[in-house]
Amino acid sequence: MDSYIIESNKKKSRIPARLDFAQSGTGLVLGLFMWVHMLLVGSIILGKGSFDFVAKTMELAFLSDTGHGFPIAVFFAVLTIFTIFIIHALLGIRKFPISWKQHRILRDQIAMMNHTDTNLWYIQAVTGFIMFFAGSVHLYIMLTHPGSIDPYLSADRIVSGNMWPLYLILLVCVELHGTIGLYRLCMKWGWFAGKDARKSRQTLKKLKNRATVFFLTIGVFALLVFVVIGINHRDKLGEKYIKQAAAVEQVQAVEPIQAVEPIPVQAETKAVEEGQAPEEAHKADVTNE
Repeated sequence: MDSYIIESNKKKSRIPARLDFAQSGTGLVLGLFMWVHMLLVGSIILGKGSFDFVAKTMELAFLSDTGHGFPIAVFFAVLTIFTIFIIHALLGIRKFPISWKQHRILRDQIAMMNHTDTNLWYIQAVTGFIMFFAGSVHLYIMLTHPGSIDPYLSADRIVSGNMWPLYLILLVCVELHGTIGLYRLCMKWGWFAGKDARKSRQTLKKLKNRATVFFLTIGVFALLVFVVIGINHRDKLGEKYIKQAAAVEQVQAVEPIQAVEPIPVQAETKAVEEGQAPEEAHKADVTNE
C-alpha cells in the first residue's frame, strides 16, 4: 500500500509523450523521403541519361557554369537524412524488447491476439532493427562518396563492389518498414479517419499494400538494371558516365573533314623537276586530262 501511495504521488512526466511525438515526426520525414528517393533511383529504368540528369540535379549542376555540379550539396543532404535516421532509430529502440525472454513473451502475446495491426508492428520492429545496420552502411557510403552518384559508378558499386545483397535486403526492409510506418501514423494520430473509422482503416490498409507492391516493383527493376549495367561495365571499372557522354557529344559536334584528293606521284615528281608546286602541277594534270 505504501508503495502504491508513493507511486501515485509522483509527478506525471510528459517526456515519453514528447519522445513519441518526435519519433512520429522523424518517421514521417523518413517515410516520405523514402518514397521520393525510390522514384528518383527508379529513373535508371528510363535510361542512364535520365538517372544522370537526376544525379546532376541533386548536385545542383544547373547552378554551375561547368555543369559538373556541387557534390557538397549531396553531402549535406545525406548528413541531414543520416542524422534524422539515427534519431528515429534511438527513439524507436525504446519500445524494443531488451532480452530474449521479453521477446518470447511478446511473440506469445502476438500469436494469442492474432491482430493484424499488431503483426504489422512486429514486422516494422524487425525490419527497423535490420535497417539500423544496413541503412547505416548505405548512408555512410553516400556520405563519404557524395560525388559517386552516377549510372556506371553506382552499378560498379552494386556489382563489382558486391553490394547487391545488402541493397536487396535494404530494399525489402525499407519498403515494408516505411509503408507500414506511414499507415500506423495515420491510425495513431487519426489522419484521414473520416466518419467511419473502420472503413477508413480498410481503405488505408489497401493503399498501404498497393504502395508496398508499387515501390518494391520499382526497386527490384532498378536494382536489376544496375546489375546489368555493372556486369557490362566491369572492364571499365570506375569510369564515370558523364565523361563518356561528353566525349560522344564532342565527337558528334565535330564537322566531318572533307576528303582531299591525293596528288598523283607522277605529277608531283614532274612539278619538282620543273620547280612548280605539287598542287599546281596536279591541277594542270587534271586539266590536261
